[in-house]
Amino acid sequence: MDWMEKKNVLIVGLGLMGGSYARALKRLGFHVSALDRDAEAIAYALREHIIHEGSAEDNDDLIRRADAIIFALYPGIFPEWVQSHQHLFKPGARMTDVTGVKSCIVYRIQEMLRNDVEFIAAHPMAGRELSGVQNSDDRIFRDANYIIVPTENNTAEGIEWCGMLGRLLGCGRISVLYPREHDRMIAFVSQLTHCIAVSLMTCSDNTHLADYTGDSFRDLTRIARINDKMWSELFMMNREPLLEQMDIFLQELQNFREMLAKGDTEGMREKMRLSTERRAMFDKQ
Repeated sequence: MDWMEKKNVLIVGLGLMGGSYARALKRLGFHVSALDRDAEAIAYALREHIIHEGSAEDNDDLIRRADAIIFALYPGIFPEWVQSHQHLFKPGARMTDVTGVKSCIVYRIQEMLRNDVEFIAAHPMAGRELSGVQNSDDRIFRDANYIIVPTENNTAEGIEWCGMLGRLLGCGRISVLYPREHDRMIAFVSQLTHCIAVSLMTCSDNTHLADYTGDSFRDLTRIARINDKMWSELFMMNREPLLEQMDIFLQELQNFREMLAKGDTEGMREKMRLSTERRAMFDKQ
């Protein structure tokens, strides 16, 4: 079914990502409603015209009318919400999400889900170091990478529908990864980088460092301003892939330390040349 035939979109979880989806889809002409336990978030979104309708309470009518549902919930409560409310889903409704881990969630939801609706997992590689709907901004999707994470239970039409959503948001590259591939990749490019940023900010008393640091330290630690509840859930739900990537990184850092200790200048320079070569690939995107 064409995306534009699904005019009523429900956002479940109106934080940074949910709010950014809402802004983008409302701007494109969809009727956007939202559910969130935070009454202030709903009030803000209504006041700022981010959504058309919203509720901080269970609202059966909003769920029943939704042609499409975007889940932007914390991963720990996501499956339970689906289980409790799926009897209200409109037949033929399609659903997707923004969750940062997949294997432990996608199969569980698809196994419990009614046969007349479809959940196609996705992960827009976009965001900010701030949280909350008040910091939402649909410009974060411009030219961002967008990953569809299907399983054998998804239809070709559902996968195409999910990809069209990414294109409507303005994402630049639409990719497909299966859940375990996604989780291993995200452990490296996202979760490990957040671990490094947090460790940099906690390994030393940084009280006065803001007076002395340059852009390199600020850039490297930007993501250290972190939503501890959400990210600790993500780390625990993707623990094994993240531990694997942490061990690889620690070994690489140990190798570099040994070169420095031994005075192996050429070894360090070779690492730097390889790093420069690989980083240049990102500039070509």
